[in-house]
Amino acid sequence: MERTLRPYLPKVDLFTTVSQGRVGRFDIERTNGAWRGGFGDNDNIGRTETVPVTDPASQPQWTTTTLPYGAIVAADTGRFPVYDNTGVTEIPAGGTEPVVRPDGPTPGSTARAGGGGDYLSNEIAYRATLLRDRLGLHDRLPGGHVHTPVLQFGAGNTTQVTDPEFVRNRLDIIAQVRAVLKVAAEQR
Repeated sequence: MERTLRPYLPKVDLFTTVSQGRVGRFDIERTNGAWRGGFGDNDNIGRTETVPVTDPASQPQWTTTTLPYGAIVAADTGRFPVYDNTGVTEIPAGGTEPVVRPDGPTPGSTARAGGGGDYLSNEIAYRATLLRDRLGLHDRLPGGHVHTPVLQFGAGNTTQVTDPEFVRNRLDIIAQVRAVLKVAAEQR
């Protein structure tokens, strides 16, 4: 991923990684954690470990969004509410057990889940924002992760690949992602 993004990040005005999150809401993920939870990929292979990156000696446990989350949350971007998700799961400095922190990580803690959990979306957001920081772009390049609502079918649809509610939800989510990005771009 870093090889793919490295040539482009210094040239863009803003970036975001996007994935499905929870039902009925958007989340702007404030913090990404350096931890992968071991869920199986397309080949059903998964490893529970610190996100492997080049130069692990200088690897932080946490990276943060530089998207203008306050402006995005305050804007009327569409029918789904948008939240500034600050929660993480960490092992506090000196501790041994994971603790859920609703207001972000504490100093010296070890990541066990970013705002978006310990899934692929957290890892991709972590890698992209870490690369942004390692390229010295933290203060000039807005970037982070947006979780969209889970795309849902209409009530009672258990056999069809689409239905009117599914289409409505898909179109509304696409339009709202565009509106979120527009708000972010206008803050530059």
